Amino acid sequence: MDMTKPNLLTVIIMLSVGGTVALSGCSQSTKANAVTLASQQQATQMVFDNQASRNNGAWGAVYMTKEEFRLPKTNIVDVISLPKIAEDASLQKWLVKFEGNIEGSAKNKHGFMTTNGKKLYNDSCAGCHMQDGKGAQGAGYYPPLTNNSKMQSKYYIISVVINGLRGMPSFHSMMSDEQIAAVTQYVHSDLNTFTDTVTTSNVAQLRHDFPPGSDPSE
Repeated sequence: MDMTKPNLLTVIIMLSVGGTVALSGCSQSTKANAVTLASQQQATQMVFDNQASRNNGAWGAVYMTKEEFRLPKTNIVDVISLPKIAEDASLQKWLVKFEGNIEGSAKNKHGFMTTNGKKLYNDSCAGCHMQDGKGAQGAGYYPPLTNNSKMQSKYYIISVVINGLRGMPSFHSMMSDEQIAAVTQYVHSDLNTFTDTVTTSNVAQLRHDFPPGSDPSE
């Protein structure tokens, strides 16, 4: 038997195996370089632009800081172009409401300037609870503060003023400890007949570092 000549069966097997390997390599190479939906998305993926999203979305301004709102050119409102209160005559009347002036407003981080409890009540509370403190009903329910046994606890009043309650807003950032003490004293003693003395220390006991959220239920 001549061993130099390959057997026909051997040749067929070798070709078969070699072809399979070649095809297999071809297939793997094709799969590795195939264009898929995932590869297309990855190629076209862009960094999310928060500013563009804010300006194009209905809720955009909710998430913007003052710095972000002032600097970018794509802002919905360019606050740099808005007149300052010192230059806007229509805003000057609000300073009278807060018993302040331009200089005083800049120095005071809280909205109100007065420490008169009755005036603070009339400016902040009477619109809902009425000037006599008897409350009101209509589109909403505004509980009476006069002849209300809950008002016997000065700490209850302080807590509600600081944190808000249901539909009542929080005055955490709008009134100082002295102002909250003054309006609490007015509700506690003038609208009712309770005799505890309300101090700034009482308010400081209940005040926390961060104001509640904008949702009155928080």
